[in-house]
Amino acid sequence: MKVLERKHSVAVRWFHWINFPLLAVMVWSGAMIYWANQVYLIKFSEPLWEKVNLAFRLAEGMAFHFFFMWFFAINGIAYVIYTIVSGAWRELLPNRRSFIEAMQVTLHDLHLRREAPPQGKFNAAQRIAYTAIIVMGFFSLVTGLAIYKPVQFSWLTWLFGGYQRARFFHFWLTVGYVVFFAVHIGQVIRTGWNNFRAMIIGVEVREVPGE
Repeated sequence: MKVLERKHSVAVRWFHWINFPLLAVMVWSGAMIYWANQVYLIKFSEPLWEKVNLAFRLAEGMAFHFFFMWFFAINGIAYVIYTIVSGAWRELLPNRRSFIEAMQVTLHDLHLRREAPPQGKFNAAQRIAYTAIIVMGFFSLVTGLAIYKPVQFSWLTWLFGGYQRARFFHFWLTVGYVVFFAVHIGQVIRTGWNNFRAMIIGVEVREVPGE
């Protein structure tokens, strides 16, 4: 027998779907800023960036990046406040067994382990990943401020070892987002439509033994 089981609240779904396009815009505009830096340009050919229409758009990239960063920050801060107030953080934070269980989850996903470890709303690997992405969001915000206003936030820039070091951290955090996004989408595809639907309508279909 199939039953509907609630999985995601309205707030979580809104935060998720608002963040998705915002993060895409931030990565896209950041790529335009990235291309303009001659230090990084040697890693990619100029024709490639021209082909994907990212070349020679520094001013446009900065305008988009500095405008949408506020929405990205507000959405992220609101999400953290919601998880604290609602108590949802209990389902997200890793515990002392999370890293061991995350390895077991990975081995199970790679078909190297027959049984998956016990799972609640989120498995151990998800707990670690979702907590890490929040931490990454915080550091993206503060390194971004250190780059955006290096004079006004000179103390913040100093904490990261200077402007160039802050920009270095900011760039690799962005790479981390891209990797997380790719893995996340892959896992969504792997788990199927039921899991994806739950993030849209808030419930998923579960099979239970019939009476």
